[in-house]
Amino acid sequence: GMGGVGKTTIAKNVYNQNFYKFEGKSFLSNFRERSKEFNGLVCLQRQLLSDILKKTVDEINDVDEGILKIKDVICCRRTLIVLDDVEERDQFNAIVGMQNWLCKGSKIIVTTRNKGLLSANDEWVKCKVEPLDNRKSLELFSWHAFGQADPVEGFVEDSWKIVNHCNGLPLALQG
Repeated sequence: GMGGVGKTTIAKNVYNQNFYKFEGKSFLSNFRERSKEFNGLVCLQRQLLSDILKKTVDEINDVDEGILKIKDVICCRRTLIVLDDVEERDQFNAIVGMQNWLCKGSKIIVTTRNKGLLSANDEWVKCKVEPLDNRKSLELFSWHAFGQADPVEGFVEDSWKIVNHCNGLPLALQG
């Protein structure tokens, strides 16, 4: 889905409601931006391993070495991994590689704007997050602006203008 539609919020909620069911867990946020930084994929690999092993992992020097270490760790632990805002397949592969590495019962959640990221033959459940309709948009805006489900008297017209300008994007409506 498009930016601001709520993919990250949904992923955070699913993660927060389920992480305790897994031996290892990691939520890698802002993946697209962080992977573009110097040594970004290696830093993300280190964070993933540190999160899952519950200790600092520094001894990864390149992406290939990181892939091997991740494989060793996730093949024998039920893990919950969230990759938030992945842009390209090689970013995805640097973290989770081949799906057959995963221990039975492990789950990976990927948020992306790139609907072609996962190919048709990947065994993934895909969910498209759509913008809110006008009524839901007004309700969300009203809760954030007025602390109630509807606009305060005298602000109805202005509220509708704002809602129409935000095009159903929850992130814009909450700002």
